[in-house]
Amino acid sequence: MSNDATFEEGREAPLNLGAAGGEDLEIISTLTQDAVFPVTEMKWQATELRFALLVNRFRWEDEEAARQRGRAFERVQSLLVIDNVLGVSSQGVDRSDGDTVCSLLSVTFEPGEDCAGQVLLTLAGDGAIRLNVEALEVSLRDVTRPYQAPSRKVPDHPA
Repeated sequence: MSNDATFEEGREAPLNLGAAGGEDLEIISTLTQDAVFPVTEMKWQATELRFALLVNRFRWEDEEAARQRGRAFERVQSLLVIDNVLGVSSQGVDRSDGDTVCSLLSVTFEPGEDCAGQVLLTLAGDGAIRLNVEALEVSLRDVTRPYQAPSRKVPDHPA
């Protein structure tokens, strides 16, 4: 009699996810919650209709295993890319100060007419980035190996 393989026996691989609908975007939003990035690591490529962020995201998908095994919590650098972007606006984000570090709380989609709508990146401290899109197309791809979270802690949201 054979036993099924366990998840722990599988090879861990970098994330490479896409979202073309609301449920998919919820997964990406969960995985990028508490990602941090300097304002210098966000870029809108207007001619390519693309907005990209290089974020240092907490590895939520590994949090429980790290706890159970008593090992360090991890972060990884990831590219969060939103395509089909027609325009970008922000509130509470000082792009002139290159030392500003933002913390991403959520990524949501507000549908408009046809497939168009707005992707809203909500930041800690009442900041937000609104992307007007002609269609929802978001990707999240890990681009480095995981590294020990500098705080050595799980992000916390006190009430």
